[in-house]
Amino acid sequence: MPASDTVGDLIEAKVDPTLVDRSGAPKHKLASVSESHGDTKPPAYKPSEDFPTEEELATLVRVAAPIPWKVFTIAFVELVERMSYYGTIVVYNNFIQDENPGTSTGRAPNPKDDNSQPGALGMGQQAAVGISRFNQFWIYIIPILGAWIADTHLGRFKTIVISVTVAEIGHALLTGSAAPGILEKPKNAMALFIVGVIIMGLGTGTFKPNISPLIMEQIPQEILRVEVQKGQRVIVDPAVTATRIYNWFYMFINVGALIGQVAMVYAERYVGFYLAFLIPTVFFLTTLPVLFICNKFYRKLPPSGSVLGPAVKLLFLGMKGRWHLNPIATIRHINDGTYWTNIRPSRLGTAKPRWMVFDDAWVDEVARGWTACGVLLWLPLYWITYNQISDNMVSQAKTMALHGVPNDLLQNLDPLAIIILVPLFDLLVYPFLRKMRIRFTPIKKIFTGFMLGTAAMIWAAVLQHHIYKTSACGEFADKKCKSPINVWAQTGVYVLVAASEIMASVTSLEYAFTKAPKSMRSLVQAFSLFTTAIAAALGQAFVPLSENPKLVWNYIVTALIAFLAGCAFWFTYRDVDKMEDRLNMLPAGGHISIPAHAADLEADPSAAPELVQPDQKA
Repeated sequence: MPASDTVGDLIEAKVDPTLVDRSGAPKHKLASVSESHGDTKPPAYKPSEDFPTEEELATLVRVAAPIPWKVFTIAFVELVERMSYYGTIVVYNNFIQDENPGTSTGRAPNPKDDNSQPGALGMGQQAAVGISRFNQFWIYIIPILGAWIADTHLGRFKTIVISVTVAEIGHALLTGSAAPGILEKPKNAMALFIVGVIIMGLGTGTFKPNISPLIMEQIPQEILRVEVQKGQRVIVDPAVTATRIYNWFYMFINVGALIGQVAMVYAERYVGFYLAFLIPTVFFLTTLPVLFICNKFYRKLPPSGSVLGPAVKLLFLGMKGRWHLNPIATIRHINDGTYWTNIRPSRLGTAKPRWMVFDDAWVDEVARGWTACGVLLWLPLYWITYNQISDNMVSQAKTMALHGVPNDLLQNLDPLAIIILVPLFDLLVYPFLRKMRIRFTPIKKIFTGFMLGTAAMIWAAVLQHHIYKTSACGEFADKKCKSPINVWAQTGVYVLVAASEIMASVTSLEYAFTKAPKSMRSLVQAFSLFTTAIAAALGQAFVPLSENPKLVWNYIVTALIAFLAGCAFWFTYRDVDKMEDRLNMLPAGGHISIPAHAADLEADPSAAPELVQPDQKA
């Protein structure tokens, strides 16, 4: 994605603080060429009473806007959904990998014995890792479909309600696959299990790209504003608000994950897999009453029509004349500073194609959105470190001294650490940095996430080396030939991964929302989630390393990839990092397929004559 200075250079003088409606969003009507930014100068910058000056931007402390109660109802829905999802997938490893120990439900024969493990299908570690990675790929590729449905046809709220219903059907099928009568026939159980995984993933994947934009859209203010709070002038910054909301939103996610994972590992161990699947199924039903009761209170933006096509066409139109047999020359042409300016409607005039039914500001929004996608495209190389905690680290725990702790309980240290660290960062670390005038921007946070992920994998590699060194079976340590190392030695891995999530994962939610055009928020959020699917696909390449005696190399390779990727990421986007405020202050553009904009045109066709008659000179 083009990530040159072009976007920032073009918008520096575009936001007119006087053109702000009561929602706090910049007004921007669809303009003709004569009113646009073509051969004329950009609108003059007009200071307003509450818009920060350049000096205030550099000196005033930035704070978040108040958070309304309805935000927490949406966070509750996400909490329950994550409790159900993580409570279900936490037992996948044992359900798939280990053989049934001779109990009708797959529970451990002697739950208090470290050597007594629950199991069902007995397909081995590689199969368990492979199916887990497929599930990750599936639930993070489906968001593209869910986002398209929401942005184009149904809107976010209706899409969420439908996705909850579909996911509930998948949960019910998973419960059926673990029923005592079905477990007696492993092939039948496996078939029903796979169908359940696919259907639940369809619902979950449709849900995910819409819930996080919906929660942020409950905050109407979208521009910087100066206020006096407690006798001090401060800047109420939408970016700071987004950081706060998404940090707490992520904490709600992990509260749900923690409850689900802790409860279900004991349910599978003491009762059986059917209970571990049934409890999430029942709890997930509680989301529907909350959504229906609170529906009338939510701020819901209407679907925008089909804008993905024009956004993609713009990207390819910008490439016209830039291709070269020499890849370096192609890259240089892309980053020559004219990629987006050359394809603005005002620049093309009568030569613009028929599908170009939008104004210059919409092009600038799309440019910012594609730049965001370029940033997010690096995340798969981070996620391959995170993915280790859901499979290989669970298997590693089986080879250590458990002292009565279920092997899959330790991964709950990740959400527990997040629950502790989020308030610490939000209430102490981030305010301190802002007070010191240190801008800990999204690009810096994502880079930090890469480095923390690297540290986690180094810890895991060193620990695996010592497991091999202390086990009687050496490099073939397993649950029957364990190392005496206490399983709690894994704590460092989970804490480092948790801290890396706050830096990389939370920031990706924030970045996808704040940089996406309003008409494509679910789609850009889906792209952010899709990077996890890419990571799952890349993870399949590491499956051969997910067995003895190669596990040390598995962690070393993932650490090396994350480190090199993090360094390359910072080198690539360090200039974009300097444009954070300017990118966030882009005015909203106009597109004729968006209902609100189309209504404006119907009321005042003269606002954009060239959009109504694209082949005529304005």
